[in-house]
Amino acid sequence: MEIKCCENHTGHAIDVFLEKEKDFPILNKLEESEQLSTSCAYCEAPAEYVVGNK
Repeated sequence: MEIKCCENHTGHAIDVFLEKEKDFPILNKLEESEQLSTSCAYCEAPAEYVVGNK
C-alpha cells in the first residue's frame, strides 16, 4: 500500500496506513520530478511524500 500526500496530510496518511495495514509505514520524500505530476490523495496540492511499506 502506498499513499502519496502533501506535507499537510502526512499525519492523516500515516493514520490511515496504520489502520489498514496494522504495521508502521515508511515515509519517503518524492523526487522533484514526481512531485510535479502527482497530487495529494486528500487534496489538490502536489504530493511531496509517499507513506508506504516499501
